Amino acid sequence: MSYDDVEIEDMEWNEEIQAYTYPCPCGDLFQITKEDLRLGEEIANCPSCSLYITVIYNMEDFQNDTKKKNNQPKSSQAVAVA
Repeated sequence: MSYDDVEIEDMEWNEEIQAYTYPCPCGDLFQITKEDLRLGEEIANCPSCSLYITVIYNMEDFQNDTKKKNNQPKSSQAVAVA
């Protein structure tokens, strides 16, 4: 049984670890990546203890994010000409 049900909007994006996080009672953070969410995963684990939470989110929001990234043109780099 999950420790709690948490809305994705209540979680924070952590750029350093590239994951959504939420405070765990043990003092660490529950973590779940965007890739996990795209794959339909809804369980965010705490790396320091056995607790986990159920993340409530709209899976389509993350699937659409992938489609947008795939449709964006590749970035170009400036080239110096001598």
